[in-house]
Amino acid sequence: MKKKIAIATLGLLVAAGSAYGSGYRIPEQSLNSTARAGANVAYTPSADAAFFNPANMSWLDNATIFEANATYIDLKDIEYRDNRTPAFNGTADVESFFVPTFFIVSKDYSGMRIGLSLDAPAGLSKKWPQPFPRTFAEEFSLTVLEANPSISYKISDRFSVAAGIRGIYADATVSSAGMISRKFGGVTARRYMDGDTWEWGYNLAATYRPVENMNVAVTYRSNVDLQLEGDAKLSTSASFAGSPSYTGDGEVEIPLPAVLAIAGSYTFLDKLTVELEYDRTFWSEYETLDFKYPTSLNNPFLTAAFDAPKTKNWDDTDTWRISVSYEVNPALTVMAGFAIDENPVPDSTIGFDLPDSDAQLYSIGLRYSVNDTLDIGLGYLYDDKDSRDALNENVNGTFDGAGAHLITVGLSYKL
Repeated sequence: MKKKIAIATLGLLVAAGSAYGSGYRIPEQSLNSTARAGANVAYTPSADAAFFNPANMSWLDNATIFEANATYIDLKDIEYRDNRTPAFNGTADVESFFVPTFFIVSKDYSGMRIGLSLDAPAGLSKKWPQPFPRTFAEEFSLTVLEANPSISYKISDRFSVAAGIRGIYADATVSSAGMISRKFGGVTARRYMDGDTWEWGYNLAATYRPVENMNVAVTYRSNVDLQLEGDAKLSTSASFAGSPSYTGDGEVEIPLPAVLAIAGSYTFLDKLTVELEYDRTFWSEYETLDFKYPTSLNNPFLTAAFDAPKTKNWDDTDTWRISVSYEVNPALTVMAGFAIDENPVPDSTIGFDLPDSDAQLYSIGLRYSVNDTLDIGLGYLYDDKDSRDALNENVNGTFDGAGAHLITVGLSYKL
């Protein structure tokens, strides 16, 4: 496949819309994780254990288990109100997406289970049609897909470990257009970039069961640097300052950060399971955004807009999650969850590509066993983002109204 590049000067990353995880991470990958606000690491009774905690594959029923999910994501519009002039105000488009995921876990082979997850672990999509925001992010979209095979081994009836390989594909498109300098009667610049890459990482997991109804789990997903390469088309109205356009190759490296999760669950009276989870996302890997080209852009305005390294200095973030699952009867299980999610973007570098803020997540769902081999279910999650005031060289105002609605339907089958 032709390699291409895509990310904006103030930009970053990834897949089906990042309005429901800190930064551009997407924690919700399955019916259970949507219904339980992502608190789905210690107690994973379905095949989605292959993604959330492959060590827990050891405790699943001894059968080949398939699970397919489809999530509809509705991103709310984001309003930007500028403190300098209403002419800089803007509203990001409302956007909707459909994201499928798939998981499979094998039967037990002498204490060993093999799993596979096909997922979308991160995402970003923003479109600003108004003149000022469009200067930085007219369109910002990138899809990240992951194939993650893993193997678990049950060391004893109380302890299991697992490891896997992350194969990640990323594809992006970015455009921007607007005034970048008011000198010389106003200098404009335009950009269109698209690109892709394949990268690799790993994941590790362990689960300890001190008593029959209790799980204590730790998982780790490695950092993966996305080295995007491909084509760029850049132009400026400042023809007096050198070549007014560039068409050619380019590259940029952006991290898909490591994630550490520590979780515990306990099942009361064989009906009510409560899980507490702590996530640490290592966003501090994202220090600068530095586009590189094989030749000079030969125009100081193009260089300033599209080639000069941009400071990011993101912070590591903490997320706290709680979920409950209650078995109403042998066929019906209801679920609910809540999470407090920090954002990694400091005021000094926030922009229109990702106007992120702290959030509270609320979720609910159910699973129904049609028979001994088939389960179906439905989950809903609402991500409520806080308003965000920011002041830096590009932004002086308030982002308000961000959030997302997620609806996931799922099907699980045992063979």
